[in-house]
Amino acid sequence: MRRWLTAAVLGYFLYGLFIYWYLFMMSDGTLPPHLEGTPADPKTFMTGRELILSEEYSRIKDFLFFVTAPFEWFLFLVMLITGLAVKFQKWAEGTVRFFALHTAVFWFWVSLVVTACSLPVEYIGYSLSKQYHISTQTFSSWMKDQLIDFWTNYAIMVLVITVLVFLIRKFQKRWWLAAWALSVPFTLFLMFLQPVVLDPLYNDFYPLKNKELETKILEIAKRADIPAEHVYEVNMSEKTNAMNAYVTGIGSNSRIVLWDTTLQKLNDKEILFIMAHEMGHYVMKHIYIGIGGYLLLSLVGLYAVQKLMDWIIHIRGKRLGLESSRQLAALPLFFLLIGVLSFASSPLTNWVSRIQEKSADMYAIEMTSDKDSAVKTFQELSRSGLSRVNPPELVKQFRYTHPTMAERIMYMEDLETRGN
Repeated sequence: MRRWLTAAVLGYFLYGLFIYWYLFMMSDGTLPPHLEGTPADPKTFMTGRELILSEEYSRIKDFLFFVTAPFEWFLFLVMLITGLAVKFQKWAEGTVRFFALHTAVFWFWVSLVVTACSLPVEYIGYSLSKQYHISTQTFSSWMKDQLIDFWTNYAIMVLVITVLVFLIRKFQKRWWLAAWALSVPFTLFLMFLQPVVLDPLYNDFYPLKNKELETKILEIAKRADIPAEHVYEVNMSEKTNAMNAYVTGIGSNSRIVLWDTTLQKLNDKEILFIMAHEMGHYVMKHIYIGIGGYLLLSLVGLYAVQKLMDWIIHIRGKRLGLESSRQLAALPLFFLLIGVLSFASSPLTNWVSRIQEKSADMYAIEMTSDKDSAVKTFQELSRSGLSRVNPPELVKQFRYTHPTMAERIMYMEDLETRGN
């Protein structure tokens, strides 16, 4: 057991060293020569200080992402190796009588350990964003969000794992298929609820105050045959200086949302480009394509997890204190494997997302015919978020759901060239 724990710690440490070497020594942040002097060159729209800060902030933020991504898996692994998961199961089964309460008590202890160990790491990310003036959120507000995260995630996860363990015990060989079948309506239900139940727990949403701008946006929506009555804004300036806009929800709860920071930093033409981009997602049904892709991946993933869990328990179950996947103590193994497979598949899902984002950019240009506003929007997004326009390839593959800003700006330049 001690040898396994030492190997896990050493492996995590070596992984962190590799990421540090790649980001801080191998990736120098230079722009390809053919982009120098173009609108994609940050020297044309950032000050010298902003250039330095964006390089520093991006590297540290990317490092934290790669180092913290496997941290939860590491904690699950430690719970299994040390027998802590088995102890949590015994506590749960010894303190309450009913199966549903067993899962609730068990997952509370697991969640508490993961949250307590992750909180210092989360705080580092929060402090970093404060230091570089990206975050404007007070510590009390940040802690409030952390508490909301804990209890909402806990409530949802207790429901999920109660059903999951029931299915594993009832359909030992085909539980993955039953779990996937139930995940379809559950995922759609959560997406339906998110805009009106979950998101308002964190921020205040209200119809766009600038009615003149709303009229312009709704005119574009009408041309695109989108049945929109309101555009929503959210008071993100209390938490960040960054900008964003997005489409969320499905069915009657679908919404187009603008951060108030976007309204403060961009002019009407630039905002209309962003809104046309978001409408492009709606018109091209990217939300539903994303749901379909997620469900297909989850089907393959759950099948793989079932096979891997059975194999690991067969060859190492005694050392981990696991007799079968039917135990509550096997849940950390389940979520460890889910986390690893999700991370491993992120280059694929991000690639699909980048294709959709590019098509939404092209749609926005068709609707607005305003290339200059598109370029200025991309430049301001980079400035406000202190993000690199041309990140290292590993960062792009694992982090970027959108094309890089250099790519998005050069798309617009290429359109102009083809037009001439």
